[in-house]
Parts: sequence; C-alpha cells; structure tokens
Amino acid sequence: MVSSPHEAMHRIFQEYPELFFRVSEVLGIDLPRPHSVRILPTDLTESRPVERRVDTLLHFETESDGGFLVAVEAQGRKDPGKPGSWAYYVTYLYEKYGLPPLLLVVCQDRATADWAAVPVRIGPAGWTTLLVHPLVVGPHNMPVITDVADARKDLSLTALSAITHASDPEVGAILKALSTALRDEPESLVNPVIEFVAQGLGKRPASEIWRNLVAVDLSFYTSPLSEEIRAQGEARRAARDVLTVLKQRGLEVPEVVRERITDTQDLELLHLWLVRAVTASSTDELFCDE
Repeated sequence: MVSSPHEAMHRIFQEYPELFFRVSEVLGIDLPRPHSVRILPTDLTESRPVERRVDTLLHFETESDGGFLVAVEAQGRKDPGKPGSWAYYVTYLYEKYGLPPLLLVVCQDRATADWAAVPVRIGPAGWTTLLVHPLVVGPHNMPVITDVADARKDLSLTALSAITHASDPEVGAILKALSTALRDEPESLVNPVIEFVAQGLGKRPASEIWRNLVAVDLSFYTSPLSEEIRAQGEARRAARDVLTVLKQRGLEVPEVVRERITDTQDLELLHLWLVRAVTASSTDELFCDE
C-alpha cells in the first residue's frame, strides 16, 4: 500500500512543478530554464504483463530544444530492487520520448538518501554499460526554513522542507513558519499545502504539531483536512475532559476504557460521558445504555 508520506514526496511536484528548479538551485545544479511544463502519464508498462510506474513524471520544455524529463521517485527506505527499476525508467523514458531524463529521488532520512545517491553501474567487470546517477533530496541537503519571510517567498519549498525534515528536531520551527506564512494567502493556495504537509508527516510526532497549528493559526480555512483536524482536536479535548473528571473523582480507569474514550470522535457521545462522569460511581456507568 502506498503511504501518505510517499504520495506527498512526489505529488508536491505535480502541484508545483516549478519547485523542481528551486530544489535544483539549492543543490547547485544548473539546468536550462523551461518556458512550459507538462505532467506526463506515469505508466511505463510494456505490452508484456509487467507493470512499472514512476511516481511523478514531468516534461519541462525549453526554447532551444525539446527540453528534458524529470522522473520523481519518493523513497521511504532502502530497497535493493529499486536501482534496477530506476535504470529501466530512465532508459525507457529516453527511448519513448527521445528526451534526456533526470531522476529525482526524495527521501526523509539520511541513511536512505546516502544509499539512493550511490550511482548505479550496470555492466560486466571492467566496463560500465549504463550509469544511473540519481539527484537525491533529503534532510541532508534541503534547507531548514524557519523564517516567516523566507517561508512566504517560497511556500512549496518550505512545505518540502517540512516533509524532508519530518523526523528532525527543527521540524516544529519549520511548521510554525509555514503556518504563519499561509495566513495571508488565498484558500486555493493554502489547502493543497495543508494536505501535502499532513500527508508528508505521516504518523510522526510532527503531524500532531501540524494539526495543532492548522487548528489554531489557520482556523479560518475550511478545507476537508482542516475541518477534520479541528474536529479531531475538539474530540481530543473532550476526551481529556472526561478523563480529568474521572481522575479528580478518584475513579479507576482501566486501560481499555481509557482507549475507548480517547479513540472516540463523536462529540455528542463524549459530552454524554462527561455529564455521566460527574456522578458515576464507576466507569461502567458511562456506558450503561450501550
């Protein structure tokens, strides 16, 4: 199953193709500037029944020639089978489109990034028939953007900064700068950024930081995710209220009961349990009619 961080690490380039050039500038790579860009189909399957799909495929067109392709791959861990797939991708794309391909691999940890950056040499001993040299993005080379002014200048790069630094101590400051920078932006721009960052953080502790920031700093936006975040925040607060009353009254709260309360998203039900918690003689009375 494709994970949410996996989706965010490559789909952000579909939403903001120009982000690739900000990334290449950060990495010191000088590439010809395009006048347009197209998102191409990602299906690289041949007529034989072997399915191969690159994560995101972009075609940057330039004035002087046909431009070049950028295949974006999101890589969450080391995978011994991937280098062979990457070699297939670039040779297939070169053959199909007749354009020079560039492979961009996006990672969220240094070990995976170091592994992905190793050139893949294919050929017999003493001769390299094919060399695949990915351009790798990760926490080791993406900027830590914590200044609001810098974040406002480049929202998509700041979102990628948060995603690639999802497990780093600095991520909280990045997320705060981003949420502050988004306050003055139109909803059509804010909503995709909220979604990508939430997906990219996955289930890491930073996801809770982002949810709290969205609930407070961006409370006036009404994207499906922001609404979900606010609802979940209200449910967590209501659950804490129930548990606080039970604790103050000296009632024993078994772990199964605690989990039932904290896992509940129904605000009306949590309110009912809160009312009952005030007079209940045991936690069983919270659920007396269920």
